[in-house]
Amino acid sequence: MSGTDAAAREVPRRAGWRKRIFAWTMARCTSRHEREIADRKRRLLGPLSGIVVEIGPGAGANFPYYARGIQWIGIEPNPFMRAYLERAARAAGIDADLRDGSADRLDFADGSVDAVVSTLVLCSADRVDAALHEVRRVLKPGGRFVFVEHVAATSGTSTRRWQDRLARFWGMFADGCQPNRETWRAIETAGFRELQLEHFRVPIPLIGPHIAGFAIK
Repeated sequence: MSGTDAAAREVPRRAGWRKRIFAWTMARCTSRHEREIADRKRRLLGPLSGIVVEIGPGAGANFPYYARGIQWIGIEPNPFMRAYLERAARAAGIDADLRDGSADRLDFADGSVDAVVSTLVLCSADRVDAALHEVRRVLKPGGRFVFVEHVAATSGTSTRRWQDRLARFWGMFADGCQPNRETWRAIETAGFRELQLEHFRVPIPLIGPHIAGFAIK
């Protein structure tokens, strides 16, 4: 039995089919969104080197932006993503080390990695503060946390009202994603030495508001 099959058997049946569909969606239906954020990813991910840990790498959309020669380690809680990740890694020429796990419990020693990457992940983290604590813990001094995340719209706007109304339904079918999460506030208070963060918007309903940037330990 493959690692993917074994992990998938541990997923409750009711949640399993939703996770399987979500993995397929991430692999096949995100090209428009990717085009909108490609330039930012290129600027943020391209310079990374050394040991790069990506939390929630999904279907491997970030592989084309990394420099060759990095030591890439992916921590992915959805077992149905693995086949897509392996295929994308081969296509990009990256020797990928894929591991099961979650962002709030990273199995790395303190101060042991050069960079941590999170793209469209913190919206679905069960414990955002714990995940950011782990990110900061495992980074070397001077290490970089790179992020691109969709976030809550401004309070009082129609987009925010729809995000609030649909949050529970959205999370059921998007692997726990919360469209109304004010992720930037958690990053701002996570204790990084330096933070560069921008708010921007992509022309996609409900999840248009985004943040991108990096934080240094």
